[in-house]
Amino acid sequence: MEENPLHLNPNLHYSIINILESKSLSWIFIADHRHPWRATLSWITFSLLTFALPVFSHLALQRPVYHHDHLRPFDWIVQVSLSLFSTLSFVSLWRFTRKYGLRRFLFLDKLDSLGDKVRRKYLEEVQRSTMLLCAFIFPCFVCDVIYNIWWFTSGGAHIPYIYNLYLSHAIACLIHLTCWLYRTSLFLLVCVLFKLTCSLQILRLEDFAHVFEKLSDVGPILVQHLTIKRNLHVISHRFRAFILLTLILVTTSQFASLLVTTVDGAVVNVSTTGELALCSVTLVFGLYICQRSAAKITHKAQSLTSLATKWHMCATTHNFVDMGNNDENSRDNITPRMADLDSENEVGDGDDELDNTNFIPVYKNTISYQQRQALVTYFENNETGITVYGFMLDRSSINTVFAIQLSLALWLFDKTIGFG
Repeated sequence: MEENPLHLNPNLHYSIINILESKSLSWIFIADHRHPWRATLSWITFSLLTFALPVFSHLALQRPVYHHDHLRPFDWIVQVSLSLFSTLSFVSLWRFTRKYGLRRFLFLDKLDSLGDKVRRKYLEEVQRSTMLLCAFIFPCFVCDVIYNIWWFTSGGAHIPYIYNLYLSHAIACLIHLTCWLYRTSLFLLVCVLFKLTCSLQILRLEDFAHVFEKLSDVGPILVQHLTIKRNLHVISHRFRAFILLTLILVTTSQFASLLVTTVDGAVVNVSTTGELALCSVTLVFGLYICQRSAAKITHKAQSLTSLATKWHMCATTHNFVDMGNNDENSRDNITPRMADLDSENEVGDGDDELDNTNFIPVYKNTISYQQRQALVTYFENNETGITVYGFMLDRSSINTVFAIQLSLALWLFDKTIGFG
């Protein structure tokens, strides 16, 4: 096992990274290719839980001996959707880990070169992401367990079984739940890994914002920004296919769900469409994680232009007052207003070094006006962020996508629960 760059917090035993690289789970998500038998076992497990068992379960439980109250006419949409997303996630994770390795893929190999503050915040972000993954999967899994237990127990002899009714139903229910948990966890795992990758670059951007207060030369500032820009380009290149296919498949799944639930004669209630609604929520949530993470880092990256412009304005105003100040009171008329603005600063949600209204302190060794102007021009013409084949994922894009997906999800819930 390679050296762990997360050594700052030895108590962090349950991070996503450590779980994936543990011997007990690495064979499931193919996080370690040094052992061929683990990779082989991973593919076998994936094939069974993604294709073989769901197909067998669907065909066996859709026999015409069903009682009308226990029809599952939309089960094929749930199985196809979850299997497609599981395949997309598994292949993406396999390609990522095989080509780069998990730690290099998440830029953890360069974590030691960053400051202690960035590493500490990133460890906290890893913990929050782990909690987010568990906090969503666990309630959904509990709902699916309750639904399937009710479905099998209330169906009785009307549901097909082999040899023994109770044993057969228990095994079928366990297989069904295991397949659901595996495919859902796999999809959301890749979404959370993308969130973690973006979070590290956001922390680097926030740390980079302090260079304007240090007033170093233009050269180091450009080098740091070009490094961050290159990292965002690499992230966009690695995840662009996953994000695009996720958006297409989620939208397709939503439309297919609406089409089959709105046809004449369709039996639509909680019994028949409970899992369909749960599947819809899961897929939309995964898409939301990716879109929000991409939009957040794009917003942070583009905020550098505003920060550089504010810094240029503060330095120019400061120098202008120093050079042309013939009235002793003129400087006093400016400075108190800046101090008042800083003292009234009320930090809101999401405010940080890149998003605030504080004035930037200016020192005597501020670089020249021409250099500052050239730096501002550079930022204005080099906006960066997460892109998908050239299309920038910013807040306007996430608002559009989320509005469409939310409308489809609410329409499906209206058909399912009938709250409209």
